[in-house]
Amino acid sequence: MSIEILKASSVTKRFGAMVAVNRVDFTLYEHDVAGIIGSNGAGKTTFFNLLTGLFAPEEGSILHKGVDVTRMTPQQRVARGITRTFQLTSTFDTLSVTDNLVLAYYRAFHKASMWNLFFTKMKRFHDEPKIISILETFDLLPVRDRMVKNLSLGEKRRLEIAMAVLAEPEVLLLDEPLAGLAESEIKGVLAVLRRHIGKQTILIVEHKISHVQDFVQRLMVMHEGRVIAEGGYEECLNHPEVRKSYWQIDDSATENSSNG
Repeated sequence: MSIEILKASSVTKRFGAMVAVNRVDFTLYEHDVAGIIGSNGAGKTTFFNLLTGLFAPEEGSILHKGVDVTRMTPQQRVARGITRTFQLTSTFDTLSVTDNLVLAYYRAFHKASMWNLFFTKMKRFHDEPKIISILETFDLLPVRDRMVKNLSLGEKRRLEIAMAVLAEPEVLLLDEPLAGLAESEIKGVLAVLRRHIGKQTILIVEHKISHVQDFVQRLMVMHEGRVIAEGGYEECLNHPEVRKSYWQIDDSATENSSNG
């Protein structure tokens, strides 16, 4: 029996008169590699923000391993092992790749304020086995001493995900990590993420279904705040409502035309 890691029940989020997320149910199981897709404005990022605590729902509940976290802050959820990345990379551009990883490591494993770290010698952590291992895993060793502001977007995205993974979260939540990347960079990011399949529970929010078709094990498709399909890739791809709302393919119109 799979362990329920995250469970959202009838969650609803409104912004004024607009219902961004409309009574959504979703369960993420241990070691799942799941994806949430949908067109712009579908509600997928808002729902993601509900899961991570950036927003609180007006209705419904969110459980983490059976514990109600609906009103917990993002920081409290991180402490429980739920770590997210944002659409825009959240790194320190004027520090090196290694120093960014040291900050992430220090925050995760030493529980002291980051301000204190600026008064210690960060270089003493540069050869920490976990730092070296994560540099190798995410193919960042060649750029370990480079300032983040001088990285390519793909390298910066790998660094951000590496910083999240370094904290050893039980659940890794990725908000459009492939946005703006070239095809070769997308392959690089997915290649390093594949190494964590079976080790971590992964949820990825993505706009383009083609980017994640060979990565995710199951999908949830959203449209106008609602879940319109959930299941395997092919199953969702061929769902009539997905074909109509996501691909703008109206099967009924095609059928009527062929019958006419």
